[in-house]
Amino acid sequence: MKRSVALFLIAFSLVLLNSCHKDSTNTATESSLATSAEPAPEFQVTTLDGQELSLSSLQGKVILVNFWATWCPPCRAEIPDFIEAYSELKDKGLEILGFSVDDLSEAELKKFVEQAKMNYPVALVGKDIIEAFKPGQYIPTSIFIDKKGNVRHKHVGKLEKEDLIKIFEELNKE
Repeated sequence: MKRSVALFLIAFSLVLLNSCHKDSTNTATESSLATSAEPAPEFQVTTLDGQELSLSSLQGKVILVNFWATWCPPCRAEIPDFIEAYSELKDKGLEILGFSVDDLSEAELKKFVEQAKMNYPVALVGKDIIEAFKPGQYIPTSIFIDKKGNVRHKHVGKLEKEDLIKIFEELNKE
């Protein structure tokens, strides 16, 4: 009995480390590969550096849309892997978009992004983008969009670099 409780507590602790909820409730890491592609929502965001990005402006690239926040430990933990992957794969057709759901000013978020040395576009998004993408109530949530503009993969929880690369390579072949 004690062993079962200990195993449960270990498993539950791992779940807590992998995702965040704004109300401090967490869930298990979830990942799903779409068997049938659905069109990604058309969006237009202005990044912290003033760049206008939309689904149509990124056509022909594999896009990773990452919903995250500065206060979320798993979100912060995946940033270094995203920086490395973006450096390695940007010229091969990967676009990473960091969609922050923080309750910060753009200036505060920009300061965090600069300190973290994030090399991919980041935008502070509102309810319209969240409602369009429907990432769910947990972050980080990563949504992969194929070169044709279809949602193909959704991952809830910390996304490891190896998994990011594997999904990118699969979608980039198509």
